[in-house]
Amino acid sequence: MDGGKAEFLHQRMAGIGRSFTRFDYRGHGLSGGRFADGTIGDWLSDAEMVLDRLCGARVTLVGSSMGAWIAMNLAKRHPARIAGMVLIAPAPDFPRRLMLPELTVEQRVALDRDGVWYRPSEFEDDPYPITKALIDESTAHEVLDGGFISVAGPVHILHGDADEVVPMGHARQAAALIKAQPLTFECVEGGGHRLSEPHELERLWQAVTAIP
Repeated sequence: MDGGKAEFLHQRMAGIGRSFTRFDYRGHGLSGGRFADGTIGDWLSDAEMVLDRLCGARVTLVGSSMGAWIAMNLAKRHPARIAGMVLIAPAPDFPRRLMLPELTVEQRVALDRDGVWYRPSEFEDDPYPITKALIDESTAHEVLDGGFISVAGPVHILHGDADEVVPMGHARQAAALIKAQPLTFECVEGGGHRLSEPHELERLWQAVTAIP
């Protein structure tokens, strides 16, 4: 929750007197637990608890990468609560659709044997421990084959055309699932996965504040 986009929104929201809630999933950031012990279901449960206990009756969800997938699941489960969504480089169903296909035969054998694959990070020095349990459990929360997600408000998707993690086509698949008025898919020229450059943060701000 101390990442660039979250800090930016926190400061901007405080400046206009609008409430804003940010948090770390268990095993992330300042939250307790080990990342390697977590699953998509655990992190969805964390987000649902924050929604239920800390947020108002109607909320705008902002999620980046995996967080966008979590937001899509929340929208399916709590349609009456969601006023709109801003999804940044959405990565729904990424363990099975994006991670597994990039593994070599040797890496798949090691994953089955050891129960974990250490995926190199594009942004951190240390690799991410991706467990077989995370991949297997994630299928219970996949959305790309699960029918439409209806949102009674605007949905704005931001995706960089130089995203090195999530292909543009994957983000467009996510967009095709969402029924919203309006639905905006914005391609950010030259934008990478994080979309945290100053001009990209301004586009994020415009998208968030356009939702009433």
